[in-house]
Amino acid sequence: MIGTGELRKGVTIELDGVLYTVLNYEHIKMGRGSAQVRLKLKDVRAGHTIERTFQAGEKFPRARLERHSMQFMYADGEFFHFMNNETYDQMQLSPDQVGEASDYLIENGNVDLLTYQNEPIGVELPTSVVLTVTRTDPGFKGDTATGGNKPATMETGLVVQVPLFVNEGDKLKIDTRTGSYLERA
Repeated sequence: MIGTGELRKGVTIELDGVLYTVLNYEHIKMGRGSAQVRLKLKDVRAGHTIERTFQAGEKFPRARLERHSMQFMYADGEFFHFMNNETYDQMQLSPDQVGEASDYLIENGNVDLLTYQNEPIGVELPTSVVLTVTRTDPGFKGDTATGGNKPATMETGLVVQVPLFVNEGDKLKIDTRTGSYLERA
C-alpha cells in the first residue's frame, strides 16, 4: 500500500481495478477542513486522463511493475518493435503505449520496458539520450536578440532549443524528463 504522502509524478497505482500513472500531484490545505490531495491520473491501458481528489492519509495499492531491459529495433508506423537483450524475445507496443517516449527512441537504443502481469504497458527512458541535429539555422556571432537560443530538429523529429553555436550534424545530450538541451556529446 502507498499513502498519499508518498505519491509522486510517475508512480503507478491501482484504483478501482484500473492501473493509473500519476501525472500531477497537488496537496491542498483548506482553512477549516482536513488536507486533501488532488491527483491527475492517466489510465495506463486506455490512455485517457482523469482528476480525482482524496483525503490526505488515504492508501492505495501500488502496482508492481516489472522492468525488462530491451533494445528498440524499429517503428513500422503501426507498432514500435523491441527486443529483449537476454532472451532475444521480441515485443511490440502501440504508439499510445509508447507515448511521448517516441521522441527519444533511436534504433538500437536501450530502454526499460514496463510490464504488469506479463502485459507490456509502457517504456521508461534513461534520464538522458544522445541525439543528432538534422536541421537548424546557422547561429551568428552577436545574434542574441532571442536570448542566445535557436530551435534545432533532432533525428527523431523532436524540436529542442539549443545555444547558437550548435550546428547540423552535432550530437547533443537531451534530458528526457524535460526535453531540454544538456550539453554536446
